[in-house]
Amino acid sequence: MTVRLSACTGTIASAYERAFAALAEAGAVPGDVVHVIEYATAAALGSYAGVEAARRAALGDHRVPVATVAVEALPGGEDLAVELTAHPGGGELIEAAPDDGMHRGGLRIAGGIVYLPSVHPRGGDFRSQYRQCLEQAADLLKAAGLGLGSLVQTIDYTASATRAEYPRCGRPRKELLGTEDGVFPGAAGIIVDRPVMPGAMVSLDAIASTAKLRTVNPGWKRYDTLTYKPGVAAGDTLFLSGFGALEPATQKSVFDGDLLAQAEYTYASIAATLREAGLGDRPPYGSVVRLVEYITPAAVEGYDQVAEIRRTYFGDAPALSSLVCSALLRPEFLIEVVPTAVLA
Repeated sequence: MTVRLSACTGTIASAYERAFAALAEAGAVPGDVVHVIEYATAAALGSYAGVEAARRAALGDHRVPVATVAVEALPGGEDLAVELTAHPGGGELIEAAPDDGMHRGGLRIAGGIVYLPSVHPRGGDFRSQYRQCLEQAADLLKAAGLGLGSLVQTIDYTASATRAEYPRCGRPRKELLGTEDGVFPGAAGIIVDRPVMPGAMVSLDAIASTAKLRTVNPGWKRYDTLTYKPGVAAGDTLFLSGFGALEPATQKSVFDGDLLAQAEYTYASIAATLREAGLGDRPPYGSVVRLVEYITPAAVEGYDQVAEIRRTYFGDAPALSSLVCSALLRPEFLIEVVPTAVLA
């Protein structure tokens, strides 16, 4: 059974210590870890050698794909958050291309889920950098005998300065992603103004699956022409896109400036997708096992009040990672939520 843990925050050293203490409390060991996500503030990125040292100390010789995500801040003001995913025995390590600074740790496959490290581009304009990220993901997946059609979720990170360029990612996504029967991965686009790799206009985190993919859509027509879907079912897992306070029929944002109303609307949209997947008729939805919540700086002060609404929809069970980004692609959004659920 896969163990998904909430991100543990702290200093560069203590975040890793807390994350692996939580791992032990869950009955897992470092050798069970299949994926590490580091949510790093400017302070952590500026001392990244220390982050790497803390990771090596925690993992020992166990090689794991690492996703490093730059964030504007963490809600509690800490430097680093570490999120771990574990599976008994650590799954299967797939050796990939040698580490060239753009990705590291190879791949791990566990329970039919394929965990990739972050990928980062080298030079070029926004569209070419986005294509580079997808091509790097393809190279990684090739080592496992898979292609980009196996992707179930992508999260890309861009900057405010290139927000106007973001629609240009549509062409490489349309050309490179999707299955023969038209299943595109779930997706989210987050704005963080400090890149992990200097000069990068975009970076990409992705998850794939060895199972056959199926689109889950409550009937929202806007997704008919997009290169992502509300949800993708693969094996016993449902991977969802990022959800915000967007009215699907009009594609207009709603509840501008009202964090609690936006959170309520966002969770209700997630619930509609869960119902479509056959995961219950009403909340709380205990099938949700992971939530990543991106909030803007304007939402930090009132964010604690979101907890009660979240609990109404999902109970206390989901692993939760809460992050402050620079902004969201829709300027009116104060919160965007990326969920994962289990189907069985």
